[in-house]
Amino acid sequence: MKSVSTSGDVAPNSKRKTVLLVVENLPVPYDRRVWQEALALKSAGFQVSVVSPATPMYPKLSEFLEGIHVYRYPMLIEGKGHIGLIAEYIWSFFCILFLTLFVSLRRGFRVIMIANPPDIFFPIIFMWRLFGKKTIFDHHDLTPELFSTKFHLDKSIILSFFYFAERRMLRTVHKVISTNESYREIAIRRGTRRPEDVVVVRNSPNPARFSIRPPEPALRKSAKYMVAFLGEIGQQDGVDLLIRSIKTIKAELGPNLVHFVLMGGGPHFDKIVAYAEEQGVSGDITFTGRADNDTICRVLSNADLAVDPCPNSPHANLSTATKIMEYMYFSLPIVAFELLETRRSGDDAVCYARLDDESHFSEQIIRLLRDEPARIALGKAAKIRLETALSWRVSSRNLVDLLDGLIGVPPSLPAQDASGVRDAKAIIGNEASTREMEG
Repeated sequence: MKSVSTSGDVAPNSKRKTVLLVVENLPVPYDRRVWQEALALKSAGFQVSVVSPATPMYPKLSEFLEGIHVYRYPMLIEGKGHIGLIAEYIWSFFCILFLTLFVSLRRGFRVIMIANPPDIFFPIIFMWRLFGKKTIFDHHDLTPELFSTKFHLDKSIILSFFYFAERRMLRTVHKVISTNESYREIAIRRGTRRPEDVVVVRNSPNPARFSIRPPEPALRKSAKYMVAFLGEIGQQDGVDLLIRSIKTIKAELGPNLVHFVLMGGGPHFDKIVAYAEEQGVSGDITFTGRADNDTICRVLSNADLAVDPCPNSPHANLSTATKIMEYMYFSLPIVAFELLETRRSGDDAVCYARLDDESHFSEQIIRLLRDEPARIALGKAAKIRLETALSWRVSSRNLVDLLDGLIGVPPSLPAQDASGVRDAKAIIGNEASTREMEG
């Protein structure tokens, strides 16, 4: 007989469908992918627990949110540089080990799913596999490529360790979840996994988590146009490139015509704020810091254009930026560099700048700001593509079916949601055929 405490805790192992999600680099629910996965599994009847770091925005070490138990450990160290990263990862490793033991005793779980970066948690996964738990690696990032891009290193002892750790994570678990086809190919090749053991769960926004908000002219700071950026602000994310583009756009279009809202935080946030001041464009930018769901919805509902300035690198080229799909939800025209996975996600619904060409990136923003019909056509095409080929319905069903299969529940029928891609292309062709659509 199932026993439930007044605090919302369920007696350990009293439910068959129990899962623990673990993430190190971002707090939950700020990590939108992990939180969407948690909500999807809860909706499918799973008892869900989540372990993540605590931050000033999410300081509580224990919290019950939307029917999900969240356990956080204090993030005492946010790694900067080699030594800082090592210290952060060692601290996080032991905190996560302790909290997985705590959750096992307190609530129990049959499946444990650990996300990266980093990939150092394979000993924890191996331990729980020995204890009879089903194990999943949620492959968020290519840690070796991320480290190489961040520190401009092709060879080092630490880089070799990251490749080793990635292989161990990929090979230790029962199943692998990849964010896109490139990651799936790497899991099969570098992790020597069977194709049937690797499932793609894309970073598609859950429509239940977003809503179109009414106009808020005050967000524009009296400017005619508003351009939005959403994402982490790290060394490798290209936000410094965006700052330089803002300076170019201001010189071309004149002062006070375009206002930029940059949503996000990260290790380089303070440096980017100072860089904007140095470049003379701080008055043209609103920095929100790490943005909650309400702020994201308000800003993206009011923006005229959205950007992803992430430059070309081995990591960026193979990674899917969550922001691209979130921009699509709000029917926003998007300017981004033509990276492999950005092209696979956006197809013809994104305006692409040539790789490694900052001037072309700025030119594409200026061109679209001057061409409202082109912006509308791209925005419509983006929305259709998101609701069909990139639908969260497909991704969440893949996730639930994977976990149900691991614990012996028959999977649901495969989703057939790929229709509509041709419709997105048709909108581009019909509404913007007379305009030059770069990329």
